[in-house]
Amino acid sequence: MSSDNNAPRRFRSREWFDAPGRADMTALYLERFMNYGLTPKELRSGKPIIGIAQTGSDLSPCNRIHVELAKRTRDGIRDAGGIPFEFPVHPIFENCRRPTAALDRNLAYLGLVEVLHGYPIDAVVLTTGCDKTTPSGVMAASTVDIPAIVLSGGPMLDGWFEGELVGSGTVIWRGRRRLAAGEITEEEFLDLAAASAPSAGHCNTMGTASTMNAIAEVLGLSLPGCAAIPAPYRERGQMAYETGRRIVEMAYEDLRPSKILTRQSFINAIVANAAIGGSTNAQPHIVAMARHAGIEISHDDWRQYGYDVPLLVNLQPAGKYLGERFHRAGGVPAVLCELAGAGKIDTTCLTVTGKSISQNIQGRETNDREVIFAYDKPLMNRAGFLVLKGNLFDFAIMKTSVISDDFRQRYLSRPGHEGVYEGRAIVFDGPDDYHDRINDEALGIDENCILVVRGAGPLGFPGSAEVVNMQPPDALLKRGIKSLPTIGDGRQSGTSDSPSILNASPESAAGGGLAWLRTGDIIRLDLNQGTCDMLVEDGELARRQAEDPPPPIPASKTPWQELYRDHVGQLDSGGCLEMALKYRGVADETPRHNH
Repeated sequence: MSSDNNAPRRFRSREWFDAPGRADMTALYLERFMNYGLTPKELRSGKPIIGIAQTGSDLSPCNRIHVELAKRTRDGIRDAGGIPFEFPVHPIFENCRRPTAALDRNLAYLGLVEVLHGYPIDAVVLTTGCDKTTPSGVMAASTVDIPAIVLSGGPMLDGWFEGELVGSGTVIWRGRRRLAAGEITEEEFLDLAAASAPSAGHCNTMGTASTMNAIAEVLGLSLPGCAAIPAPYRERGQMAYETGRRIVEMAYEDLRPSKILTRQSFINAIVANAAIGGSTNAQPHIVAMARHAGIEISHDDWRQYGYDVPLLVNLQPAGKYLGERFHRAGGVPAVLCELAGAGKIDTTCLTVTGKSISQNIQGRETNDREVIFAYDKPLMNRAGFLVLKGNLFDFAIMKTSVISDDFRQRYLSRPGHEGVYEGRAIVFDGPDDYHDRINDEALGIDENCILVVRGAGPLGFPGSAEVVNMQPPDALLKRGIKSLPTIGDGRQSGTSDSPSILNASPESAAGGGLAWLRTGDIIRLDLNQGTCDMLVEDGELARRQAEDPPPPIPASKTPWQELYRDHVGQLDSGGCLEMALKYRGVADETPRHNH
């Protein structure tokens, strides 16, 4: 990872600080940077200006480690001959942002594009951690197309409670069921939650945060091993330093996202997501990142590449362990070794190291087969996302790696009809309706029902909410029935162990089939054929469509919600701002002077 930093190259920042024939503008741009000690000599040296896109703040605790890591990143940038400029990014915090952090992915993307386009930045370090900070940064890097590298903040240390591993997020969903069943008290529930978050960092499970940081590494946008290093480990600061050094070299090499992100690199990401037991939220995020890179990922791509892949990583929620053990087992490079050996990924893809995946993973095989399984002796076969379609939706996914033995036996093992299930629909119009009525005895919910939530998609919520992992009513939980089949046009937490059918597109608010479903209808799920249908006669369906409008879309509460709804697409196509997709390589043309 070396580069000739004396190579002649005129960086775009020179158009600010050495504007030909415009000494008046150069003076204007330089003047205010002087007020905290930078010198004209530094800024006019011709060295690259390296942005550090700071996602850490008190509002983003999962990324707050970057407030400290930025110091080491700066050190690396300076030592390699660059000049660091740290700047804030719109905060995204999955757990706390209401009504949903899904609104913020596209907003952070827009803000980052404007900063990278309109300011004298030649290359950028994208600091990531919490779920949507990774895709928003990668999407912006593709739109602007200046050299970019991803620096993950890393997961928390493993959580322990009464001698057992408790994973962030996952313990919430499991604890919620135990609370409803009367097995624990509210105070014990809170203690469980606190125990799962023992240090700085993002989720220590293979939730969306760990998934998306792993995906960034698979795409070739992080240094090898970056994704899995726990936030408090010394290696995390060392990785920050090396990332700072490397981005300067990338600036001189002009190694941009457009040279790294190819269709094959995204297919690699789809395959790797299945192998690690990745979050269902990876589906819209991978599609969104690909589309902003000018690459279309189809429904068939998920069917062809994203399902028939074995589960190799034994991490909660699909497995047993947590982030520290995954790092020590070799992390993403060790997983890529297994996939490469089986011929499941294209190892010729270029990465930020300037080398191929194949070169990066040499000698990185795992020595811990309890955590990273061999490809031919996996934790589970055919463990990826199962793509479904039918008259309820054109596209939805089901994460098969979290189908428990109990769930499979109860719903998918009828002799002669394995993988096929029919159940009575119980329909909720949004999560509030679900919470209000799930224990309503008049609904007659039993183990033969399918819980359905609609009005939870990009338009209907707005933003798409993580609400599809609905638990059964308390009465069933007390009988030991921990899960029912669930369907929705929203998303669910990547830390959830529920095999829900989710990300249904088009959503009910866009006229999708869920809008015409009624409580009491029979739904037929066929995993063998990849279909999910309401068994309603065509004539009855036509009558409903003519006489019963879909539930109204709640009014937007902020200007951004209105703008978001006006331009957002569906989850199957990434939930992108459709009007933004035509903008690519916007940094190639320097913006007009401002005075």
